[in-house]
Amino acid sequence: MDKIVIATRRSDLALWQAYFVKEQIETIYPNIEVELNLITSNGDKVLDKPLALIGGKGHFTKELEDEMLAGNAHMAVHSLKDVPTFIPEGLELVAITERQDQSDVFLSHQYNSLEELPVGAVVGTTSLRRRMQLLKIRPDLKVEDLRGNVNTRLRKLAEDQYDAIILAYIGLYRLDLLKDIPYVQKLPLDMMIPPMGQAALGIEIISQDEKVREIAMILNHVPTFVCTKVERDFIAAIHAGCSAPVACNAIINEDNITLQTMIGYPDGTNVIKESLTVNLNEYEILGVKMAQLMIDKGALDILQKAPSLAFKDTRPERI
Repeated sequence: MDKIVIATRRSDLALWQAYFVKEQIETIYPNIEVELNLITSNGDKVLDKPLALIGGKGHFTKELEDEMLAGNAHMAVHSLKDVPTFIPEGLELVAITERQDQSDVFLSHQYNSLEELPVGAVVGTTSLRRRMQLLKIRPDLKVEDLRGNVNTRLRKLAEDQYDAIILAYIGLYRLDLLKDIPYVQKLPLDMMIPPMGQAALGIEIISQDEKVREIAMILNHVPTFVCTKVERDFIAAIHAGCSAPVACNAIINEDNITLQTMIGYPDGTNVIKESLTVNLNEYEILGVKMAQLMIDKGALDILQKAPSLAFKDTRPERI
């Protein structure tokens, strides 16, 4: 094989991720040319509605998958948190890159920290997971939807459309965008539990292409693969979409692996929070075991009601 085509979204962060994988492949396989196939996903086109109302984050991956199935790309590079647990037939998520800092970060041009926000302050986020955890901590705040790419969101903050916004730290770090924001507060993981797969890249390939599989597997980081598999198993077992008010984070500590999860209403009420630890060699049962625990505590009913509570003043649109 002398050429690999990677399907990627056109956003700055997606391009950073694709170029990162391209450089890794070209370093390991100097005789292979890596080309990018730039795609505008539906999630990047529809910017006037919350993600949960247009089908969730799967709208960031579908067009890339279609390109692979059509024979126009050998692999796709995704932010793993955007990849639904259902993978279309003929494709496979085979490698996960090493996870970096999973934190969410508070950003403001006026206030030093989340704790210093005044009552009624407006905070922007597009995530029901963040909305749930934020309002559980500060029910006095007003949370409004925030769409657009990273630069668009930062521009809206600079224009004082929001008193503060909350984004994933890793994207801002990779694009070197933190230096222009006056007040930056990295939120501890026990305060703001991340979503499935945050801060890791997922590499998806055509299942039958064994040469591409061999190349992709060179980039796989086993501890991250194990942790994110546990998280994805949990999400799949409770039938939650990528945009649901669900937080989950698996961490390996020596011979054990711990999964921490949270599910609740987007207004910060009716929250269920649990933590389970098993021996590392039992990691394949952990996600499903946690899902059953959460289901026994009422998680499915919460997930069913959550979207209508979050967007009771907005009419959902089918796309």
